[in-house]
Amino acid sequence: MARMKAIEAAVRVLEKEGITCAFGVPGAAINPLYAALKARGSIRHILARHVEGASHMADGYTRAKAGNIGVCIGTSGPAGTDMITGLYAAIADSIPILCITGQAPRAKLYKEDFQAVDIESISKPVAKWSVTVREPALVPMVFQQAFHVMRSGRPGPVLIDLPIDVQLAEIEYDDSTYQPLTVYKPAATRAQAERAIEMLNASARPLIVAGGGIINADASDLLVEFAELTGVPVIPTLMGWGTIPDDHPLMAGMVGLQTSHRYGNATFLESDFVFGIGNRFANRHTGSVDIYTKGRKFVHVDIEPTQIGRVFGPDFGIVSDAKAALKLFTEVAKEMKAKGGLKKRDAWAAKCLHRKNNMLRKSHFDQVPLKPQRVYEEMNEAFGRDVCYVTTIGLSQIAGAQFLHVYHPRNWINCGQAGPLGWTLPAALGVRAAHPDKTIVALSGDYDFQFMIEELAVGAQHKLPYLHVVVNNSYLGLIRQAQRGFQMDFEVSLGFDNINATPEGDAPAGYGVDHVAVAEGLGCKAIRVKSPNEFKDAFAKAQALMKEHRVPVVIEFILERVTNIAMGTEVNNVNEFEEILCLDPNLSIKDSQDMGVIENAGT
Repeated sequence: MARMKAIEAAVRVLEKEGITCAFGVPGAAINPLYAALKARGSIRHILARHVEGASHMADGYTRAKAGNIGVCIGTSGPAGTDMITGLYAAIADSIPILCITGQAPRAKLYKEDFQAVDIESISKPVAKWSVTVREPALVPMVFQQAFHVMRSGRPGPVLIDLPIDVQLAEIEYDDSTYQPLTVYKPAATRAQAERAIEMLNASARPLIVAGGGIINADASDLLVEFAELTGVPVIPTLMGWGTIPDDHPLMAGMVGLQTSHRYGNATFLESDFVFGIGNRFANRHTGSVDIYTKGRKFVHVDIEPTQIGRVFGPDFGIVSDAKAALKLFTEVAKEMKAKGGLKKRDAWAAKCLHRKNNMLRKSHFDQVPLKPQRVYEEMNEAFGRDVCYVTTIGLSQIAGAQFLHVYHPRNWINCGQAGPLGWTLPAALGVRAAHPDKTIVALSGDYDFQFMIEELAVGAQHKLPYLHVVVNNSYLGLIRQAQRGFQMDFEVSLGFDNINATPEGDAPAGYGVDHVAVAEGLGCKAIRVKSPNEFKDAFAKAQALMKEHRVPVVIEFILERVTNIAMGTEVNNVNEFEEILCLDPNLSIKDSQDMGVIENAGT
């Protein structure tokens, strides 16, 4: 046993739990933790420009690599409230991050002390566990429990609030025998696996819906093995994109109202059985439950018991970690195949693949200002199979999901359920901190980019290089498109005549903010692209600048002001808006009728 400050014991627990990097903003009430971090020298710290930014950096850091847990640190009061959006984004997508806040001394709690706020109560709805530690001897045990809570069952974030006098108090602590607590994860039973595989085998046109729980469980290889063994096509959700490579013959496309493929929706509508694994049946994937469930049976596997039946009651539900379930499903299916009882799916899989190869959206547009579809086409060519995309919300994300390609798990890092604007930039910095050598490309519309643009300085200061693609139409594009239902275009334009624009400059008139100038003012490099013949040189130059200077590089694409991106009210009613490509004319005619309307476009 050794005598030390409670906060020094906390840092030792962080070390034992594998923490090597943290993001935050120091201040008076959390300075004891910073002093302990400095004294130990074992944990890298990245100074954010905004505490919300630090929380999103921690989020991106966790999502980037299996086993990671991002740590966000802030002082009392406003630092804790700044973390709330980060906690919400993390809990919504089952992402473990640890938020640590300083607090006023215990004697000053509830007495309106400077920057003292009941952050425990404020954060409880958006944290898996939130606690203010009132006894110094509890500090190391609370930190140990925090990691146990974050990793067990459905993963999620924890907030620990530390009064400054608790941090500074001395306690007896010995970390020489410290051991992380055993993580609890429920597992499917043999009987459950047999029932699920029997139901799958009885179907004629089955699909696997692969959710983000498979990525959280690091079970993508098992998912592909199970799909190949059974011959069943896979529909990844947006959070599960990358569980199976986009060019795998059993990858049947994404389904939904927005981030979906025409062939994915068409295939889903023809299915009669859905095997959902690690997914939550989110409403932008399903649309109305009546249409989504009509004519098909469902098995739902999820690590969280209360997710089974939350949206609709499946025909059979299994509470299990995705990896444990997939191991058992594969084992049962192999035994069934060895006995000759596993149904062949060649004809169904071939039909799904035929749709995938024929029911496409047009992306090759040559006009100026640019159409966004062309930007994504060029990104596919420029970045290849191993690129990691980071994005959050908006028409940029929706169109990106429709046109980009993802080939590996954790290569589509997307804040799915919460979708806070501004998340992309700091999350990309967190991903870079986790992956020093990976190709990282962030994707933002101009509004998402402006929300936390100050965090570019973090990338410049701490040498966290990545490429940030900004598709600029000077609009709140998704909201403008939604306002069509109200016959209005109201308070969604970001355009104005920038008084600092010069005749010799290349900033487009009426587009407002000069993102290139701002990015360069924050210590980064930036390139503006206005025409299709500039694409290849711009991508090559951006990557060269990033390697040379080791800072974020922004590539801004000037888009036409208004482009409507395909979306709809139901999976069988998606408005395409733009031209579609159907290489099989018979399929084109049939599915254009079945899949919804095409507005102002040819086929």
